[in-house]
Amino acid sequence: MAKMVHSCIRVLDDVRSIAWYKAAFDLDVADQLDFPSFRLTYLSNAATGFELELTVNKDRTAPYDLGDGYGHLAVVVDSADAQHAAMASQGMEVGDVIDFAPGGELVARFFFATDPDGYKIEVIQKGGRFA
Repeated sequence: MAKMVHSCIRVLDDVRSIAWYKAAFDLDVADQLDFPSFRLTYLSNAATGFELELTVNKDRTAPYDLGDGYGHLAVVVDSADAQHAAMASQGMEVGDVIDFAPGGELVARFFFATDPDGYKIEVIQKGGRFA
């Protein structure tokens, strides 16, 4: 059986991204590997063994083209409303909190936040399959 261990995103400024993910989701640097042309930073917290890998290509100056695909990272929090308020109060870009209830049954309560490089992060309230 395979175990998922990390997902990678490419960022222009890892210091800025590390600060954003710390403030947004209390992720800390678990490891950092520095090479001549790129740097890898692994972020995690005590709630999960899964890591977010930030990759900086040192010669890159232009923002990455994120394309028109709809890939995203998702995190679970105790309260979507409280997390939304906390992030908004820090000036982070957050969308509206949505109650996703097709057919009248609540599947998820969530919102999307945008990180410094434009990646969309889905913030889901704990409950149901997202316990």
